[in-house]
Amino acid sequence: MARKALILIEGHTSIGPLYVRAAQRRGLYPITMSTDPTKYDYLAAEGVEAVQVDTNDLDVMKSVYSRLKLTHDIAGLTGFSGDESVYVAVGKLCRHFGLPGPDPASIEQCHDKFVQRQVLEHASIPIPEYRVATNATEVESAVTEIGLPVVIKPIGGSGSSGVHMCRTVEEVAEHTRHLLGGTHMWQAPPRILVEEFAQGQYFTTDMMGGRVVGIGTGDFGPPPHFVYREYSFPAQLSDDENARIADASLSCLCALGLGWGPAKIEFRWTKRGPVVIEVNPRLAGTPDPELIQLAYGVDLVDEHIKLVIGEECDLRAQHSHTASARFLAPDRDGMLERIEGAGRAAALPGVAEVKMYVHPNTPIVRKGDYRDLIGHIIAASPTPDQTAALLQQAVDLVSWTITPCPND
Repeated sequence: MARKALILIEGHTSIGPLYVRAAQRRGLYPITMSTDPTKYDYLAAEGVEAVQVDTNDLDVMKSVYSRLKLTHDIAGLTGFSGDESVYVAVGKLCRHFGLPGPDPASIEQCHDKFVQRQVLEHASIPIPEYRVATNATEVESAVTEIGLPVVIKPIGGSGSSGVHMCRTVEEVAEHTRHLLGGTHMWQAPPRILVEEFAQGQYFTTDMMGGRVVGIGTGDFGPPPHFVYREYSFPAQLSDDENARIADASLSCLCALGLGWGPAKIEFRWTKRGPVVIEVNPRLAGTPDPELIQLAYGVDLVDEHIKLVIGEECDLRAQHSHTASARFLAPDRDGMLERIEGAGRAAALPGVAEVKMYVHPNTPIVRKGDYRDLIGHIIAASPTPDQTAALLQQAVDLVSWTITPCPND
């Protein structure tokens, strides 16, 4: 009898293993199609079958899928990667082979931050004032029209790469030179989004199948970058605030055609109420799925797989706890000499995970995005205060030493 397989396009260092294990728990045989399977250590560690294929070539992927179908009972197909075009390819493959999946046109317009804002604006959904620019002169003109401070970012991309808050015209010029001067890696001809800095508390909505699963809140390290510092579910909101964010989230999905599968929407609560910063048509990486499961008892990865294989998902909360993650970020560049206390922190009752992304004797070069983070700690308890105290206790146990490089 042919094995029932789940095809995974490319991989992801944080949530890739979660999908592999969730698939195996469901009796599915995961197969990863990747341009370079060796990029994902967990494939070998978990004994996952990997097929090397150019995932930028849709026709080649169709051919490989058809070949796999001769020897496997394929239950469904999905994918994830730092390259957002992968999820567009997932949608196209699902459409071609008649599998449950996202609308590729909706995913594509969402990944272009300028087009996404045009769609949201047309639907009268509150967003920051914005302009698109292709050169320094256009950036300068956009800043003059919008007014400082502004956020300047590439049209595409994820993980806050290339995203910078500018408070002066000098900072605008400097970051524009960085983006256009060959340092930033562009997947297409450079286009820069210049937008009003929406001041206010940061919130996110995690959604699945057109429904709100949870609303979280977070904060960032020091500006001008947007590197996560802490993240919690659920956000402490009044019924009215909760309803307004939920309504805005559903309006975004409706406007962008994202009623199928996972989505994550980012907000700032400004004087106008919730203002949409970004809509991501995919499941967020670690630690979102873990926090959602600890806070509500809902396994977002497993529920996504249910949709992928044509089953109905169950998003009913099983309990109500507070789950928080603290991200560990160095305050200097140099050589990471040691990390201590992770084991003691992990042993604390209520600490769900202590994960370090790097090892001693690793060079640290901060870039002002997700790559700056060296680890995280996750804790959960029945109350917000208890979770906050537990998380701080765990964080205080972890320490590291970074020796500045001689050139510094």
